[in-house]
Amino acid sequence: MAMTAEIDNAHMIKIPTPIIEKANLENSQIEFVITNEGLLLKPIKKRVRQDWEKNIKEVFSKNKKDEAVLDELLDDRDLDEWEW
Repeated sequence: MAMTAEIDNAHMIKIPTPIIEKANLENSQIEFVITNEGLLLKPIKKRVRQDWEKNIKEVFSKNKKDEAVLDELLDDRDLDEWEW
């Protein structure tokens, strides 16, 4: 069981490490969802390919590679029929 503690204009809850680990919340941003039963804490999942374009452009700009190769790498239209 945990209790809330008020500090300035915020409330804090001390959550035991085993619970954080079991819920996969360690080292992650957390989303708060208000439910009928109370408050649900969920880790915010980053889209897997979210930063690929920026990262690839950065690598290519440092290595001065051919832009045509970069455009081909970033074109994922052929993945529409691929099941992940």
